[in-house]
Amino acid sequence: MPVVNVKQRQDLRQSAFIDQCLTIEISDSEVKPALSAQAKAVWHVLHTRSRQEKAISKALVAAGIEYYLPLTNRGTYRGRRKFIVAEPLFPSYLFMCGTVEDTYFAIATKRVANVIRVNDQLRFVSELHQIKCALENKAQLSPYKYIEIGKRARVTGGPFIGLEGLVEDHVRPDRLVLQVAALGRATSLEIDADLLEKVD
Repeated sequence: MPVVNVKQRQDLRQSAFIDQCLTIEISDSEVKPALSAQAKAVWHVLHTRSRQEKAISKALVAAGIEYYLPLTNRGTYRGRRKFIVAEPLFPSYLFMCGTVEDTYFAIATKRVANVIRVNDQLRFVSELHQIKCALENKAQLSPYKYIEIGKRARVTGGPFIGLEGLVEDHVRPDRLVLQVAALGRATSLEIDADLLEKVD
């Protein structure tokens, strides 16, 4: 039986939770504010103090509060040796799904600077899903400016098939931009422009 360490359990829990959020049906006639099984639980953006993302995530796990912290592997040197470390994709930010009381708990840890409200919950979950899918398929995501105007595109082939984002045709037609509107931040991956199709 394969051994699963604590970090892998947390990653699997996050992945399953995001997928669960996306499969919840919301009818046209009824808008449900909660996107998890928890009553009154909604997504919030936690703006953490410097380099406190992993520490607050451990506190949330201990309290049974759901969250998502996208991590990306980056190389760093210590002397002549190169190490690969998992760092937050969006430094100083963590995404938490919980109640108002849960936000009070997060603030009480003294590791959170402030809490950002997410008004469009469905869009937010969809954006997180695109990022999660990209990371699960080993995408090399790079920081990118948040763009106000861009054409929506979908990947039609390869390991990122089905992934959706924005493309700036006249700037970088070979770069798919994944954004988090509530955060005002973006990341991107390089991809063959021939594998992109426009989405209406």
